[in-house]
Amino acid sequence: MSKVRKKQNNGLALLIGLLITGVVLGAGLAWVDGVTVAKLPKRLFWPLSRMLGFVCIGLVAAQAIDDTGWTRKLGALAAPVFRFANLGHRCSAAFTAAFFSGVSANAMLLDFYKEKQITRCQLFLTNFINQFPAYFLHLPMTFFIVVPLTRTAGLLYFLLTFLATCVRTFLFVVFGHFFVRPQSSGAFADSLVQAGETQGISKKKKPLMHALKEKLPARFIRVVAFVIPVYTVVYVLTVAGAFDAVENFMTRFAVQNFVPAQSLSVVVLSFASEFTAGFAAAGALMDAGTITVKQTVIALLLGNIIAFPLRAIRHQLPHYMGIFSPGMGLSMLLMGQGFRVASIVFVGLVYWFVG
Repeated sequence: MSKVRKKQNNGLALLIGLLITGVVLGAGLAWVDGVTVAKLPKRLFWPLSRMLGFVCIGLVAAQAIDDTGWTRKLGALAAPVFRFANLGHRCSAAFTAAFFSGVSANAMLLDFYKEKQITRCQLFLTNFINQFPAYFLHLPMTFFIVVPLTRTAGLLYFLLTFLATCVRTFLFVVFGHFFVRPQSSGAFADSLVQAGETQGISKKKKPLMHALKEKLPARFIRVVAFVIPVYTVVYVLTVAGAFDAVENFMTRFAVQNFVPAQSLSVVVLSFASEFTAGFAAAGALMDAGTITVKQTVIALLLGNIIAFPLRAIRHQLPHYMGIFSPGMGLSMLLMGQGFRVASIVFVGLVYWFVG
């Protein structure tokens, strides 16, 4: 009966999501100049399909990791740190998976939470810690683009953002050690895990294909029900200029109060409009002697602080709300970006006064 009810709820959620999508898209076509039928396939349908494809792959990978017994093997890689943080081997496995796919890591965490193998606090804290592996996902490509353009300033920028990542990861681990209660019984017991007696590990798993057929369709329908309307709303707001307006306001405020007006182009271009353009502008201004290396680094950090949270909302909010519940996904994303901004502000201030 519960399975039938879940299917009905998923179907209703999908119907409501598609209705919201139709209303938002209709309003965009009617009132937003940049939203046209000719642009929808390239600007909306293809990116949305690609996102759903990656989410589906992530869900399959997460299920495969759990059902093939790789949870303990992956969890062993970072086990000492996560044991110290009272998060356990399952959260450690999700952390390791995050080096390859953030979607898979989040799907694993949600599964563990639904099966009551981790608590809500452990779920949130591990998601925040997973910003550390996420930092390295695109690092090789960006590093070798940025450093040739900005040289010393680029190196300092990467050093400071990496230090910010390390600082908040360290604080999350310490918080877990002192404020997360270690589970001491049942499927939560790390001592039992090490002895191979944990309920979630010792019980016989269903075959992978059977588990996928049983769980994947319902999960994917739920993801689609939230991802499509949220992504469409974000797309229409983006074309309407809502995010650009916020970025421009915050950029001009930052330039007027923190860095010279000559740095405006660096801050605006660095992350608000196009990634490479900002660093190219920074290199040109430094070569011309218009701004110093220190001013360039601060300008790039400001561009990061201003644009990355808004970019995270645009690109990550749909799948966060799809994988988790809308309320949980939104609060998790906003809190994570808040901690991220706070850590960058901290290292930026230290660099400003000490560097």
